[in-house]
Order: sequence, then structure tokens, then C-alpha cells
Amino acid sequence: MKQGSLQKTAREFGRRLQGLKQKRRNKRSRLKEIGKPIRGHLTQSDRDEILRKTGGRCHICGGKIKGNWQADHVLAHSVGGKPNIKNYLPAHKLCNHYRWDYSAGEFQYILKIGVWTCTQIRRQSRIGLEVAKCFLAHERVREARKRDN
Repeated sequence: MKQGSLQKTAREFGRRLQGLKQKRRNKRSRLKEIGKPIRGHLTQSDRDEILRKTGGRCHICGGKIKGNWQADHVLAHSVGGKPNIKNYLPAHKLCNHYRWDYSAGEFQYILKIGVWTCTQIRRQSRIGLEVAKCFLAHERVREARKRDN
């Protein structure tokens, strides 16, 4: 099944997402066997060049980068991305954290689901309100965990 094709059922969609996750895990396992590239250290001039690539904006959300930021691997380190200046783009720490090491296909689904979910919450549909309730509970736990550390 192609990534762009529509699944006919929720179960098919769930299997598609699980398949993408498994594909990413398999690739990561293969790389562990042969050894991932060693992470490199970026000089200040490297970081300046990376930040210039996007005009000082986060490549994930498009927001202006002020202060601290991370050099995000375009091809994730966990799946073989090289520590090469061509493989980095600037990202807010939070954006980079949420992007994690998802494949492009997985991340596109995450964005689509997120946009659809936000629409449902704004419309205050039954499912939107339920998702909002669950999300807020999750965020409270996450924030409490952060305070405890």
C-alpha cells in the first residue's frame, strides 16, 4: 500500500502506522549491527552556516529562532544520518524533540492527524473534546514530571 493511498478502515490505518514504525525500528536495528556514524561536534562557524540555511527560522515550525537552538539531522542519526553540515537544519529544542526520529511518512501522518484534531477541538466536536481532555491530562502529568526533576 502506498503512503499516499487512503486506508478504508481505522484498523488498516492503524496497521499502516504500525508498519511504518516497524520499518523505522528495523532500520535502526540494522544500523546498530553495523555501527551508527559517530556524532560530530559542530563549531560555531558550522552552527552559523546551519542557521543561515533557513534565514534563522526553525525548519520544522517556521518560527524565528532566538537564543538556544538545536542542529537537527535531516536524515536522523538513529537511522544512519551522517554528522555532516549538509545533513543539519536549525530547529527549536521543543520542535526537534517532538520530531524525534520519525520517518518522513510517519511525521506527515502525525502532522495531518494533529491538524485534523485541532480542527475537531476548535469545533468542540464530541471526539475533539474527548481528545482535548485526554491531552490536557497527559500534559499535566508531563509538567509534574518536569517539575519533579
